[in-house]
Amino acid sequence: MSTATLPGPIPHDHDVGRINYLHSHRGVMSWVYTLDHKRIGIMYLAAVTASFLVGGVMALLIRAELIDPQLTMLPSNKVYNQLFTLHGAIMVFLFIIPSIPAALGNFFLPIMLGAKDVAFPRLNLASFYIYVVGAIFAVISIVLGSVDTGWTFYTPYSVDTQTSVVMMTMGAFILGFSSIFTGLNFIVTVHKLRAPGLTWFRMPLFVWALYATSIIQVLATPVLGITLLLLAIERVAHVGIFDPLMGGDPVLFQHFFWFYSHPAVYIMIVPGMGIISEIIPTFARKPIFGYRFIAFSSIAIALIGFLVWGHHMFTSGQSEIAVMIFSALTFLVSIPSAIKVFNWTATLYRGSIDLKTPMLYALSFIFLFTIGGLTGLFLGALATDIHLHDTYFIVAHFHYVMVGGTVMAFMGGLHYWWPKMTGRMYPELLGQITCGIVFLGFNMTFFTQFILGSQGMPRRYATYDEQFQPLHAFSSVGALVLGVGFAITTAYLLWSLWKGAKAPRNPWGSLSLEWQIETPPIHQNFLETPVIEGMPYDYGVETGSGH
Repeated sequence: MSTATLPGPIPHDHDVGRINYLHSHRGVMSWVYTLDHKRIGIMYLAAVTASFLVGGVMALLIRAELIDPQLTMLPSNKVYNQLFTLHGAIMVFLFIIPSIPAALGNFFLPIMLGAKDVAFPRLNLASFYIYVVGAIFAVISIVLGSVDTGWTFYTPYSVDTQTSVVMMTMGAFILGFSSIFTGLNFIVTVHKLRAPGLTWFRMPLFVWALYATSIIQVLATPVLGITLLLLAIERVAHVGIFDPLMGGDPVLFQHFFWFYSHPAVYIMIVPGMGIISEIIPTFARKPIFGYRFIAFSSIAIALIGFLVWGHHMFTSGQSEIAVMIFSALTFLVSIPSAIKVFNWTATLYRGSIDLKTPMLYALSFIFLFTIGGLTGLFLGALATDIHLHDTYFIVAHFHYVMVGGTVMAFMGGLHYWWPKMTGRMYPELLGQITCGIVFLGFNMTFFTQFILGSQGMPRRYATYDEQFQPLHAFSSVGALVLGVGFAITTAYLLWSLWKGAKAPRNPWGSLSLEWQIETPPIHQNFLETPVIEGMPYDYGVETGSGH
């Protein structure tokens, strides 16, 4: 069946509405001033990919230093602190948060809704340039003296350190506006620009995920902005907001920061879950199991995520009642995520599974995110968190959620939609092999760190006891394998732009709306507004709409 009534194949003539978005206007300036959501998504994709590669190189330098228990590559502990701070800040603020919503979401959300663009195209372009300005501030801070506080900028050290905290935090402050504008744009687009027949419960689950994420972006990001602004004021004016010598409270900064940053974890992971909800039914050739449960669980994660920030602070001296409440809420927020995992697994059951590259990344996501979620329960339990807090167990858990979750989903979505975005196919066998390399390298790197943390290895140390050296060395070898996997992926995707086979309109046989239009999409997506007649996941379901 088809999800929409659409015109037939669209001829490529000189009518602007019929011309491929990549060729509708040529030249660099046509990209600089573009209001086309697809081009803005491509520019975001290029920017976040560059950030990912820079942050990844820093990660490899960190792991290379940790092969030996003593400093060997870096000149001092301070430089090591600067390196892991930059790695964390670049990966979180410049890559993970914007990677799926701003890049893939910008490209596909309007198409999935049957719209010609987002609700506010100029605001969309402005959000990209705000992102660029924020990134420039972060780069300038590196030149002026890289921050060594960790990406969380904890007080009181961030108030006293002689590094460029103000410039870096202002970069993050500016990036927040980009996130807010994108979220606002998506919310209005979902409410106002859905095609005829596209009811709330016919929307693709990727759209539901972006909608839930946008709610978090709009409500939580201002808290981070105010917090970082207060930190800058504290450094410049010494007003005593966080300085205990002047009547301030350094733990207050942690409350403010994590009130944003825990919901921000879901800004990172919920869009990835949306991608998995698109890939699984497509390559299992089955309707998604429990559509409404998955849709509502995205909203539940967005709402409950605002209530659990205190589980980052079990060792900060909170009251016993507060830590018990935050522990209980931590277990509660795991339920919507578990619903998704169970429903994806049920969708796979007895499906006609096609192990193409996007599906391999989706299966990797389910496996790795499940490990990340289960270890999160260990950290949500007071008895174990006290012992595991600030150890490498935390590092491993965070990366299983963020890299094993968000990055694997991003890679899956990138491979899934690459033919539609570029009109070119990548080498499928090489994609499958590289997914295996990435999966192997990731587990070598971070599962080892669960063992390190459980044995008492603290995080953020450049030097360590020699008993941990074999595990650190094994983890570093895994990081190299992981880096090789990502390097090969970058190479063959770029190769495909020039040498890849021309992509058909719908190479995966998907029923969702974006696959029913031209490849690559025409300038305004549709010549006529489509009329939605069915669900995007009705694989194997006979309806009256025909084939």
